[in-house]
Amino acid sequence: MDLCDLNTIRLLLGRHGFRFSRSMGQNFLIEGWVPDGLVEGAGVSLQNGVLEIGPGIGSLTQVLAENARQVVAVEIDNTLIPILKQTLEDYDNIEILNQDILKTDIDAIIREKNGGRPIKVVANLPYYITTPIIMDLLENERHVDSITVMVQKEVAERMQARPKEKEYGALSIAVQYYCDAKLDMIVQPACFMPRPKVASAVITLKVLPERKVKTADEKLFFHLVKCAFGQRRKTLMNCLFHLGNLGFSKEELAELLEELGWDTRVRGEALGLEEFAALTDKIAQKKASI
Repeated sequence: MDLCDLNTIRLLLGRHGFRFSRSMGQNFLIEGWVPDGLVEGAGVSLQNGVLEIGPGIGSLTQVLAENARQVVAVEIDNTLIPILKQTLEDYDNIEILNQDILKTDIDAIIREKNGGRPIKVVANLPYYITTPIIMDLLENERHVDSITVMVQKEVAERMQARPKEKEYGALSIAVQYYCDAKLDMIVQPACFMPRPKVASAVITLKVLPERKVKTADEKLFFHLVKCAFGQRRKTLMNCLFHLGNLGFSKEELAELLEELGWDTRVRGEALGLEEFAALTDKIAQKKASI
């Protein structure tokens, strides 16, 4: 069954009485080269176990099953489960879970279905849930080898943006702290049903064995990053003073920045991972000496 054929999709959905959910951001692929590109970008082979998030009607799941050893597909929409059981009935290496991925025991899946080895995550993610899912995988240190996701093009650009670029922000730092990011391809709205308003992109996040930078206080590091981008076009010093709740006066913050050799008018979007790590360590040191 060609699950990227428009007529096949319409017949399938009509037979099951399926209606698209706007709240779930459902857009099904209608171009076969797209799931092929996702699987290629993920580097999936017969040695890999794969966790797919949001399989929809199973167009990507089929390609994953043909290339991977084992696929666990987690779908939150219970109205799609009967469709998936039909479209994937010929595959014996797929397990479908009708669950919310943010409430799923991913560690148990990795342990039980992949022998504890690092798993590859592949997904076509709706905009509203992209960041929570990715950060859950990264912050909770799941045993993940890589994350290959289709997201809105703007989100993919933010993930791989560099300091001083327009798209650079807290998400850029969070992703690059844990991963190397690589943009695989752009996917136009015409490749989906229903057609979204904006282009999408496939990006692969290769999870690193160690953090890109070392810092004395990881929690403080991310707090400072959040503060630095909390008020765009404001100086770092003002953001830290108004949002940081650090217990320092503006004069003390200015002195701290000068000790780092920075202009007191510097903005957060000018700082890279190394600078935020240096800022974290300096503030942690100051607070410890009080």
